[in-house]
Amino acid sequence: MIDYDALPEQRQEVIYQILQQTGRVIGADIARQLGVSEHTIRRDLQAMVRKGMCKKVYGGAVSQFKQSASFETRVMHSIEEKSGVARRCAELIRPGTCIFIDGGSTYLAMVSFIPEDYDLTIVTNSPQIAAALSGRKQGEVIMLGGKLNSQTGSILGSEPLNHVREMLFDQMFIGVCGLDLQAGLTAVYYEDACFKKEVMRQSNEVIAAVIADKMPQVARYKVASCEDLDVVVASSQTDTGSLAHTNIRLEIAG
Repeated sequence: MIDYDALPEQRQEVIYQILQQTGRVIGADIARQLGVSEHTIRRDLQAMVRKGMCKKVYGGAVSQFKQSASFETRVMHSIEEKSGVARRCAELIRPGTCIFIDGGSTYLAMVSFIPEDYDLTIVTNSPQIAAALSGRKQGEVIMLGGKLNSQTGSILGSEPLNHVREMLFDQMFIGVCGLDLQAGLTAVYYEDACFKKEVMRQSNEVIAAVIADKMPQVARYKVASCEDLDVVVASSQTDTGSLAHTNIRLEIAG
């Protein structure tokens, strides 16, 4: 039998394997499993954070955030999974409303599922989404102006921030870089996080689309707590168990 109390490298390897499989570890649970103290596991997690193996969160750790690929690459990733989530998101849209659609490949897929006869005002900061909506005959599409951020593929900065402060949205479909019960919804880039926060303030309902590789994940900048989200639309492959006892309305796409 392995004496994990005397072998920190082996403990950390076990922790890392669990992180790879489940995306999250709870310190108290791992301590019981390995027969060591919680203090020992906290030291292990701190060492793993320094090595870039994980991110520390309250009570444990989550797997190291996977850096986002380019928008063009993300569009081709998990197409079937995103399509199911995108369809369910579109079913939540109500005719005669004003909605904001954040940048993201799942929301680009959502565009094709929005009923053509809905009289909507659709606002977006994504040139790709605006282009995909350009053929709509009903309602209007508003593309926020400003500087294109090549890292996110969306318009960010002071100009779109000022524009959305003058708008009120019935629904916001918010882009998700990472979602975790303790850390909340997080973003990779600071400007993107600031922009999302501002749109949330102007929205009656905030909807987040999540696929399996977004949860549990923690990116660099916090956007909102889970309690600030009204609806999470997730694929059936996504581990949403931690959200079951929150006030979030959970919609699972088939």
